[in-house]
Amino acid sequence: MKSTTDLNMVNAYIPGRADVGPVTGALIERRDALLGPAYRLMYEHPLHIVRGEGVWLIDPEGRRYLDVYNNVTSLGHCHPAVTEAICRQVQTLGTNTRYLHETILELAERLLATVPETALAHLMLTCTGSEANDLAYRIAKIRTGGTGVIVTETAYHGITDAVSQFSPSLGTSVDLGAHVRLVPAPRRYHADDADLGERFTHDVEAAIADLQRHGIKPAALIVDSLFTSDGILPGPAGFLKGAVEAIKRAGGLFIADEVQPGFGRTGEHMWGFQRHGVIPDLVTMGKPMGNGQPVAGLLATKDALQEFGQRSRYFNTFGGNTVSCAAALAVLKTIERDGLIEHARKVGSVLLDGISKLAGRHEAIGDVRSAGLFVGVELVSSRSSRAPDRSLTSQVVNRMRHKGVLLSACAMGHNVLKIRPPLVLTAEQTGMVIDALDEALTEAAAASALK
Repeated sequence: MKSTTDLNMVNAYIPGRADVGPVTGALIERRDALLGPAYRLMYEHPLHIVRGEGVWLIDPEGRRYLDVYNNVTSLGHCHPAVTEAICRQVQTLGTNTRYLHETILELAERLLATVPETALAHLMLTCTGSEANDLAYRIAKIRTGGTGVIVTETAYHGITDAVSQFSPSLGTSVDLGAHVRLVPAPRRYHADDADLGERFTHDVEAAIADLQRHGIKPAALIVDSLFTSDGILPGPAGFLKGAVEAIKRAGGLFIADEVQPGFGRTGEHMWGFQRHGVIPDLVTMGKPMGNGQPVAGLLATKDALQEFGQRSRYFNTFGGNTVSCAAALAVLKTIERDGLIEHARKVGSVLLDGISKLAGRHEAIGDVRSAGLFVGVELVSSRSSRAPDRSLTSQVVNRMRHKGVLLSACAMGHNVLKIRPPLVLTAEQTGMVIDALDEALTEAAAASALK
């Protein structure tokens, strides 16, 4: 089965399409020669970044860009609490999980304390979110005896061989596995009826039945709990319940992929799945966990992990190293100390309100939706048809880049602006995002009228 979309090419630099100048051109040529053809650069005019500071990225000339896309540095670039923790630990000890050390235990205790209402009992650490989802799938296969995986139609869960087979957003060049079934993303804006939960449950049940009809036992339903690659689909809260119950009835596990929604992003809880009132068997995490230091992992129930622990020996040289654990601890402590979950709620509300008001002046804004500091702005060619406007979306993203605001796009139609700033974005800084979006849409409409 082939995917019908390729989010790798959304907002990518295309050689020869734009005049990038001799200095940038030489750097791109050098990069291509050394790194090969598989890498991609963002924006029609790629950025050369030499320094980061909070929500800002800074180029060689000192121009500052407001970064409202990069949630890898969840606390902002070069956050002092994290950099200091890394420096202290790397000067003291950098080693792996084969030795006893208290830092990893404190990290596990703090992470498990964020989900007291669940049966999640264990932490396992990796280096990346892709590794975390790969490990979760291994655990699910052993626990269930199945291999079948159900994901949404534009999902992204990672780049390992196993996980790329259920990451349709990687595009048609990456084959989906025969054991993988896609279900429509729960797109409320495009739904024909009001009961989104009922429809999503029905679609998951149909996927389970199709797997079973082909002799494939279901192993897992895995979803990003904000459906971010599918277009940022946060609501209504609670609609996941029926689908989770369906996969469990079929003997499979529910994996909540919290790589993007986790660590307070929703402004409601630490994890996105908590807004749905469901209990995952496995919770995977990554990117924001170390604020740029490579660290990721998963939380697991005792039941999910028991047989895997008996049958498999898990070891990851750098997963759970003391330096990365120190960084992750600093992130958790900062989120708690600075009240960043509540901050995400408040600032996210200001951002949502400001962008929603723009819809009154710009017909191209079909829908605005959010959860905390995760906002999706769906751009359409017609509000009546709700048809995606990919070309306009690309123009807006690149115009905003020139105005000093960095974001990107997502969704099957490549038409949803993806706004995902560091948690430390201020209410004042949201004004820069709103003004830049207003100007970019106005300019794009004027340019279109001249054609």
